[in-house]
Amino acid sequence: MSADAESLVYSDAPQHGRWEVRDGERLVGQARYVVIPPGGSGRTPRAVFFHTEVDDDFEGQGVAGRLVTAALDATVAAGQVIVPVCPYVAAFVRRHAAQYDDHVSAPTPADLDAARTA
Repeated sequence: MSADAESLVYSDAPQHGRWEVRDGERLVGQARYVVIPPGGSGRTPRAVFFHTEVDDDFEGQGVAGRLVTAALDATVAAGQVIVPVCPYVAAFVRRHAAQYDDHVSAPTPADLDAARTA
């Protein structure tokens, strides 16, 4: 099957805890996350990204990179801290440190617990 990466739609689906890539009605990729609210300490909300995947038909076409870019840009715009638990997201923020470094935090035990139970 030949996939057309240019016709894809990228959007946030917070009710499902994920950023999505759709080809029409078909879900072809996702970046799963959980947002940890700031709590009483005045801490900034943390968006913990814990899993990214793209359908085999779309691998090697830059779909995952565009998906993660959309998700991270929206996270920064929302004033949230990026917590990369997913190896793909962690590598992505390292490769794009100039853009994201000021918005990234290492995962805490609470972040990892939230990702495990999401």
